[in-house]
Amino acid sequence: MKLKRVFIVLIIVTGFSTSYAQELGLRFGNVTGGDVAIDGIFSTGKFSRLHADVSFSSSVVGVDLLWDFLYRPISGEAFNWYLGAGPYTYIGDIFQLGVVGEIGLEYHFNGVPIAIGGDWRPYFRLIDGTHVGWNGFGLNVRYVF
Repeated sequence: MKLKRVFIVLIIVTGFSTSYAQELGLRFGNVTGGDVAIDGIFSTGKFSRLHADVSFSSSVVGVDLLWDFLYRPISGEAFNWYLGAGPYTYIGDIFQLGVVGEIGLEYHFNGVPIAIGGDWRPYFRLIDGTHVGWNGFGLNVRYVF
C-alpha cells in the first residue's frame, strides 16, 4: 500500500513540475485529504482554466482537478470570478471518488506576482457511499508566473 501511495505522489509531483503553471501556491481550508493543499492553475484559454489541488496528510492523498469553464474579470484586470466542476479522489485507508463544483473570487495584485482568492466547493461523493457536502470553503494564495 505504501508503494502505491509513493507512486501516486510521484506521478502528481512530476505532472506539476513538467507543466507550465500560470499560478502555483497553497489552498487553506476544507480540502480533500487535509487542511492545506498545493494549488495550481493551468491555462486552457482566455476564459477557462484547469484548477488542480493535491493535499497530503499522514495517511491520505487528496486530488481535485476542476475545469473552471467560466473565468471572467469583474472590474479591470484585478478582480476575477470563476465557476467550474470536476472530479476529486481521496486515496488512503479508504478510497473515495466524486464530483466537486467550485465558485470563487480572486484578486491579482498590480506589480506584485501574487494572487489571493476564496472559493466554495460543494461535492457529491459517488464511491464509498454517496454523500453531499456543502462545507468546502477555502483560501488560495498563489504566485503568478
